[in-house]
Amino acid sequence: MNATTLRQQLANLGGTSGGHKEQADKYRSILDQILLQKDGQIELLKIFIEAIVHDQVSLVISRQILTDICNYFTKLPDADSQVISHFLLDRVQPRVISFEEQVATIRQHLAGIYERQEQWREAANVLGLIPLETGQRQYSVDYKLETYLKIARLYLEDEDAAMAESFINRASMLQTETKNENLQILFKVCYARVLDYRRKFIEAAQRYNELSYRNEVDDEERLIALKKALICTVLASAGQQRSRMLATLFKDERCQHLPAYNILEKMYLDRIIKRTELQEFEALLMDHQKAKTPDGSSILDRAVFEHNLLSASKLYNNITFDELGALLEIPPKKAERIASQMITESRMNGYIDQIDGIVHFEAREILPQWDKQIQSLCYQVNNIIEKITQAESEWIAMKMDEEMVH
Repeated sequence: MNATTLRQQLANLGGTSGGHKEQADKYRSILDQILLQKDGQIELLKIFIEAIVHDQVSLVISRQILTDICNYFTKLPDADSQVISHFLLDRVQPRVISFEEQVATIRQHLAGIYERQEQWREAANVLGLIPLETGQRQYSVDYKLETYLKIARLYLEDEDAAMAESFINRASMLQTETKNENLQILFKVCYARVLDYRRKFIEAAQRYNELSYRNEVDDEERLIALKKALICTVLASAGQQRSRMLATLFKDERCQHLPAYNILEKMYLDRIIKRTELQEFEALLMDHQKAKTPDGSSILDRAVFEHNLLSASKLYNNITFDELGALLEIPPKKAERIASQMITESRMNGYIDQIDGIVHFEAREILPQWDKQIQSLCYQVNNIIEKITQAESEWIAMKMDEEMVH
């Protein structure tokens, strides 16, 4: 069969009448002949596709034959399948609403090819054009959720956390509706990775730690999640949230067998960490975790500076900028800036005397704060009881009698 013969057969078939089944069988017969060709098969398929998607062919027939072609794509080499897939998508574009199911299948197949080629962004873009919310077809919750998560994962591979987050946000509205535990876990994994890439380290650590306790996840993956929780906790900004996470991990016996546990231990015990002690931990970091902050420090350096500053605040009542810089192993001006920022953000108590060049630390009085909070809560409870008494005095009297009996 050559191109001229094929065009003639298709033209003759277009001029005949008959039922849908009879017509579809005749198109399938021609398609089978094309698939037996060893030479020029791609060009013949293009001619056939162009004819089958023409508006003169019944939609019922076009959809059936296109579904057959889509099934055949998986048997073609990736290079040929990629060419034909793009050609088909281009030709059905004017009537894409009519072929929504077939287009979704092609896009899933094409994304798989790009993924094997490690062209992550192209794979994500192809899947992103499936009209999951705006199309005529009703997609299942699981299909939409799985597709959104796959797109998010592909953008993460391409290190585009912003795009990944936008698809995770779409998935978040669906994950509560699915009963598929694998998809729920996959959502949690992707969400944790997005938070990690977006440098929301303490939130990522919390999600990774939750995953490390899920029985549905195998033991090896749970330990990997725990290790990621440890890494993100160390990289997080110093403050109460990180202190709570440090305590949680330090008390988890599994962490004792993880690499760089000594850094976790020192942070939890408020010990000063020297730059030379970070080599083992640095080897665990992924590329995005090695990024530089605006002041030129690495994320890890910044986290350790802040930790050491908090540790110093528990050792000293005050310290000069020069001494603080020497303690943190950074220039005095940089030490002053970090201290100023932490005090401003209420992550450390104290004040700075710029004239004398001294940082004064203040101990946070926890117990008086708790006393005030408890006092406020008791006051509010009393107010509520008084209002209930005014509105329902008989009910209150009855409840009090019941309490006396018990």
